[in-house]
Amino acid sequence: MTSDANQMAFKIHGMDCAVEVAILKRELGPLVDDIEQLRFDVLNGKLIVVGMNDLSQEQFVQAVHKTGMRAEVWKDKEPESQTGFWSAYGRTILTSASGLFGVTGFVSHAIIAGGVSRALGSEGMGIAHGVPVVSIILYIIGILAGTWFVLPKAWRAAINLRPDMNLLMVVAVIGASAIGEWFEAATVAFLFAVSLLLESWSVGRARRAIASLLSLTPPSARVRDKVGELKEIAPDKVDVGTIFIVRPGEKIPLDGNVVTGISSVNQAPITGESVPVEKQPGSEVYAGTINGDGVIEAESTKAAQDTTLAKIIRMVGDAQSKRSPSEQWVETFARYYTPAVMALAVFVFLIPPLLFSGEWSVWLYRSLVLLVIACPCALVISTPVSIVAALAAAAKNGVLIKGGLYVEVPARLRAIAVDKTGTLTHGQPVVVDVVPLNNHSETELLERAAALEVHSNHPLAQAIVRKANEMGIGVPAADEFEIVKGKGARGIVNGKMFWLGSHRYLEERKQETREVHEQLQTLQDSGRSIVVIGNDEHVCGFFSLADTVRSETKGILAELHTEGIENVAMLTGDNQGTADAIAREVGIDSVHAELLPENKVEIVEQLVKEYEHVAMVGDGVNDAPALARSSLGIAMGAVGTDAAIETADVALMSDDLSKLAWLIRHSKKTLAIIRQNIWFSLGVKLLFVVLTFGGYASLWAAIAADMGASLLVIANSLRLLR
Repeated sequence: MTSDANQMAFKIHGMDCAVEVAILKRELGPLVDDIEQLRFDVLNGKLIVVGMNDLSQEQFVQAVHKTGMRAEVWKDKEPESQTGFWSAYGRTILTSASGLFGVTGFVSHAIIAGGVSRALGSEGMGIAHGVPVVSIILYIIGILAGTWFVLPKAWRAAINLRPDMNLLMVVAVIGASAIGEWFEAATVAFLFAVSLLLESWSVGRARRAIASLLSLTPPSARVRDKVGELKEIAPDKVDVGTIFIVRPGEKIPLDGNVVTGISSVNQAPITGESVPVEKQPGSEVYAGTINGDGVIEAESTKAAQDTTLAKIIRMVGDAQSKRSPSEQWVETFARYYTPAVMALAVFVFLIPPLLFSGEWSVWLYRSLVLLVIACPCALVISTPVSIVAALAAAAKNGVLIKGGLYVEVPARLRAIAVDKTGTLTHGQPVVVDVVPLNNHSETELLERAAALEVHSNHPLAQAIVRKANEMGIGVPAADEFEIVKGKGARGIVNGKMFWLGSHRYLEERKQETREVHEQLQTLQDSGRSIVVIGNDEHVCGFFSLADTVRSETKGILAELHTEGIENVAMLTGDNQGTADAIAREVGIDSVHAELLPENKVEIVEQLVKEYEHVAMVGDGVNDAPALARSSLGIAMGAVGTDAAIETADVALMSDDLSKLAWLIRHSKKTLAIIRQNIWFSLGVKLLFVVLTFGGYASLWAAIAADMGASLLVIANSLRLLR
């Protein structure tokens, strides 16, 4: 049970598609203040009610029962063995029985009548005209088996005067039986059961695609007990702060920080990255990722239910309640379509015989055919299956889309606002140039600068220390170290006093020559940060540092332009010179520099006014206001970042900017498939409506066409899982 103060979750048996969702909304809507309080997860048959108020569980269970479905309080962990044989295989068994008894009924009829043609010829003439009783009994058993799951829903729809496709099918079957079309009645019941079985299978396929995420977490974690012995326990029993051990080739059970060991880890299940990531003491590891060839010990940092993987699974599940515009359109269309079809069928049955002396039996038959072919099954499932498949495929590729609502937006984007630091660049400065002066060497500069910067947390200081370490230069401890507040630092290195600081600090010390000034100014104008080192006698040299652009950025931005993005705008708090330099290097369309967070919001608002559909790409935390104002908020490198996953509409789990172009292509493909499904479904309906009026369509052909349309729509939608 999901319980959160005023929230409760229910398992809904029989909720397989959007039709059942629409029925539940009609029945349960009056019980809540707002229909949006009802959140449906079709894949898992789950209904979350937000804001129970004074309503009881029993009230909801009874209300669901009125729809022909069954509700029970949701259990978060229900073993597969408790699912039940009938729940798992009942629909398949009854569908098979329907087909078997239908065929047996026809075979018995053919044997008794003396041939297939005679059996077919006696159909349509009623019970009194040659359909054997034994065949009728077999047909009835087949009909009942095929409509077993449909009859309760149809009955509820009838007594509530709310026609749906279940009622359409039952009326068609009863009508065909009434005029003696027993074979066709049994065939319609069987084929409709097959159609529902296929629909259930397709939903199950998508469900398994998402549920496969659950299999990423191993069933046990290897931990040390108090006496140091290894034991295996369930991940959800491991306390935060516990040391767990992962051997080569094993899945990592929890989020944590590496304590000992070095290994490469395949993070593709979470981030979609194909290249393993090196891990060493201090590195973060994530549940569901796969250890390479080294043994590592890590300290768990999150409970099993709070890991990045667990959040992804929950987000994907919740995403289904946020319906796309296409889903909403189809639902609205079906709401008016079904009653209209039933009215048209009555019109077809009554008007020709009453006004044009048509045969009652002929036009009753044609009205039944119209009911069958007009069933909106293929149309109704065309969009939800596509959306679910799109969500599952995205999650598999390290792109977490927070709902069907956001699946379609990337296809419509015309502009993208991109935060510079950590998105276009690596997010940390590196030493680009080491320029010695006055007969000093690079090694001497790095040794002295690193000695002064080794205890500093400033990004520029850390970059210099990293550079010295990379070159294998020993870093001595500076004596009499002193921070010059806001300017730099000084101390004694190898018995001599040295100072270190910014260009401004150099100017204040009045040790700058014209030549040095021009060099430093040129570097600063190109976007470089400057650190100068010197002694009381002269300037020893300087370092130029920069936050380097990702090597792939230029190509990716070109790809975005190819996908229809008209303006890639860079938003940064850095100075204009740095921003312009990076923009020229990678092909940015517009630059907005020296921005505060509120300024970023203003820029995004301007872009929305100009381009309407605008995405904002940032880290999901600092850029939260801008992310919220955009049409689509996208968080980069969200793996392990709770705030990023929570804030954005879409979370790119890795730092791979190429996922942006992939997301746009994926969205376009999804939209194309949805449109194909809708137009194909409506086209088949229209064709058979014309054939029905011309007398060229039969009941079994109509249901076969509808089933075929459903099958093709499902197959087309599942292409997104590739």
